[in-house]
Amino acid sequence: MDLTKIQNPEFLKTMTVPEMNELAQEIRVFLINNISKTGGHLASNLGVVELTIALHYVFNSPEDKIFFDVGHQSYTHKILTGRAKDFPMLRQYEGLSGFEKRRESEHDVWEAGHSSTSLSAALGMAVARDLNHEHYDVVPVIGDGALGSGMSMEALNQIGSEKRKLIIIFNDNNMSISKNVGALTMGFAKMRAAKTYNELKSNMKTSLSKNEFGKVMYRGLKNFKDGIKEQVIDTGIFGDFNLEYMGPVDGHNIRNLIRVLTVAKEHDGPVVVHVMTQKGRGYTPCERDTSGRWHGVGPFDVATGTSLHETPEGYKSWSKAIADDLEDEADHNDDIIAITPAMITGSALEHFFAKYPDRSFDCGIAEEHAATFAAGLAVSGKRPFLSIYSSFLQRAYDQINHDICRMDLPVVIGIDRAGLVGGDGETHHGVFDIGLLKPIPNIILSQPKDAQEARDLMAAAFAQPHPFAIRYPKGEIPCPEHLTPNPVKIGSWPVYHDDSDNKVIVLSYGPEVDKILDKVTINKLPVTVVNCRFFKPIDTDLIQQIAKRNLPVIVYETDMKEGGVAASILEYLSDHRIELNLTRFGIGDEYMMQGANNQLRKSIGDDLNSLFEEINSHLQ
Repeated sequence: MDLTKIQNPEFLKTMTVPEMNELAQEIRVFLINNISKTGGHLASNLGVVELTIALHYVFNSPEDKIFFDVGHQSYTHKILTGRAKDFPMLRQYEGLSGFEKRRESEHDVWEAGHSSTSLSAALGMAVARDLNHEHYDVVPVIGDGALGSGMSMEALNQIGSEKRKLIIIFNDNNMSISKNVGALTMGFAKMRAAKTYNELKSNMKTSLSKNEFGKVMYRGLKNFKDGIKEQVIDTGIFGDFNLEYMGPVDGHNIRNLIRVLTVAKEHDGPVVVHVMTQKGRGYTPCERDTSGRWHGVGPFDVATGTSLHETPEGYKSWSKAIADDLEDEADHNDDIIAITPAMITGSALEHFFAKYPDRSFDCGIAEEHAATFAAGLAVSGKRPFLSIYSSFLQRAYDQINHDICRMDLPVVIGIDRAGLVGGDGETHHGVFDIGLLKPIPNIILSQPKDAQEARDLMAAAFAQPHPFAIRYPKGEIPCPEHLTPNPVKIGSWPVYHDDSDNKVIVLSYGPEVDKILDKVTINKLPVTVVNCRFFKPIDTDLIQQIAKRNLPVIVYETDMKEGGVAASILEYLSDHRIELNLTRFGIGDEYMMQGANNQLRKSIGDDLNSLFEEINSHLQ
């Protein structure tokens, strides 16, 4: 079948199960070949091919609301709803999103980039449907990793009490990005082994529903069925929330999926369909992955599974550089503890977890819990390091404010993936953390420009008694082994290429400092470069010195202008009635789409070329 000719899922209604099985294999080949060129979420999408086909066969999208928690596993859904032709531009600038996007298709009824929003959204849709006296089905698909989050628990609690008609697809592959952790995971393992009750129930309903007498008898057997359930199957958490449970069912058997989903569709009230899938199914490197390497990938060679991008000699990812710095500190301080919410691999903490298993904790997809867990350790004399992606940190804002900073606890927060992150788009760009954290009392907020400064800031963080955040971007940097930390004065901004005859002062932070400095030096421009490595506290003594020079000042930021470095400087100047000719670069009041970082910055005039055009305008 030419997948690019598909316009909507209606064609599935006329297909036989063997034809759908063949379609599933064609989709897998299509996904592997296309993602090998563009990069994207591979393993999660390979695992839900048959499930997605069965969902679109049984339900009628977009009237029925089918959507995926997080949305990164919606590629088959996109193919079946007419977007296969757009896959060459997957995750590219102005191309197809790697997540569900309402602007792309009427079949994308919800969009998210973070875990565990689907159940709350589904209940909202179900309540609105009932209030409007409409009759469509609401079908959220949620994984076992996402189900363990606090938000999912809150939603299940209300779903069980509201008793609205809702079909929850529990996609169980015993993985989130990597292997799942926690007591719920052990509970799900017990449920996977229990099939007898649901096979009996399904067969009983099928046989008894053929005539009116049978239907009456079926309704009369409810107490009998509940008794069977108690004796034969543990419905686990779903029974505790008063939800009807069906499963487990093989998520790669289309015939059985259609049968179970059809029964679930007839159910009046909330029902959970437990579907067991294999993450990465159909591509051996993905199937064997337990660390999460194949969850999200860059371009790769299909035949060998080898990445087409290798880290250059002498380089490390920022995540790895920070993880190594943490390990160096932990080697000399037994109180240092590493914490991550389900991001061991993404945060490059595998070696730390292996070396210090008693001082390493994966909290699962539970950012709020991870933050307060860190606070509990800190108040008890330990020195926790909380490694968390910038966009996920937003979920722990209250805990960082209320539980860490309010008590002035010495938690070190590693804010990974800070800044623009390319193809993941607006749900994942880490551009808000500066403005979010800066107003909170007691916190120190910083960003290094290179590997040495990262080492220095890590040492400074563990040598002082307050909350200390270090943000660092996605990408790779030159990184020698075994860096020796040098003392860093908190709040200090180093100055480079300074001369009394200079005509412009540029302030920036992070890797952009060296990029600007290199260009200034090579072109022998009369420009002073300032490294604003602390967002809080800022270097007010240096600001006063800069103001006295009465030169044009340009603040070049790669995050939101609102709440950024320039905003802090302007606030200080206003409070002290100091005048300064200041121009600022940064992201305005908008969400940034996906695309290469350079493309995105150029699109809003926040690229280095635009900066140097501004610099040159003052050098004429």
